[in-house]
Amino acid sequence: MHDTPHILPIATPNAIEEKSLAIIDAEVPEPRPFVGRQWEIVRRLIHTTADFEMLDLVRFSNGAVEAGLAALAAGATIVTDTEMARCAIPVRRLTPLNATVRCLLNDPDVVAAATRANGTRAAAAMDAALATIPGPLLFAIGNAPTALLRLLKHLDAGGPPPALVIGMPVGFVNAAESKALLMTRADVPWIAISGRKGGSALAGATVNALAIMLLRERECGREKE
Repeated sequence: MHDTPHILPIATPNAIEEKSLAIIDAEVPEPRPFVGRQWEIVRRLIHTTADFEMLDLVRFSNGAVEAGLAALAAGATIVTDTEMARCAIPVRRLTPLNATVRCLLNDPDVVAAATRANGTRAAAAMDAALATIPGPLLFAIGNAPTALLRLLKHLDAGGPPPALVIGMPVGFVNAAESKALLMTRADVPWIAISGRKGGSALAGATVNALAIMLLRERECGREKE
């Protein structure tokens, strides 16, 4: 005989999200490994995946959250490595910030460049974004280690650093390794997930967490005026 599941009487999107975040807060009692703005991001990643291992895997460079907020406040272009990550970042959150999100993966010039180089479109898309999109740039990489490795190669060649790199490619070939290399860098702000876990949804969720924080802080500032 099985127990009948207890279904919570919650149906609206906002109420479901608020209850989910409250459950996460309750299941990760203080003192937590992250506080303040960093906790808001990690909590959002747990909410996205229902995976509390994020507590052990998420890493931040010094000042990364502040760099991301400043970039969004300046109307940054968010460059994603997949259409899935682009779709995970709703325009309604970016429009009030004058920020935009782009994915060049299917751009004809990118496809042609990848074919010529016998490489991945994700890597070629990074080249195209760096060459054609004016800054500030915020990169959200959740799928392709080749995209993250191409960004690091750009930095090694002396290229200007992006405003923030969200490095969360998922998988078994160079995913953990590319993120480990990112996490050695002191020349660019980064937020990363160590090991094999990651994904487009997590990269998008990180941008969403930053946008939510910035919009809330702006609203609080207006209320105090």
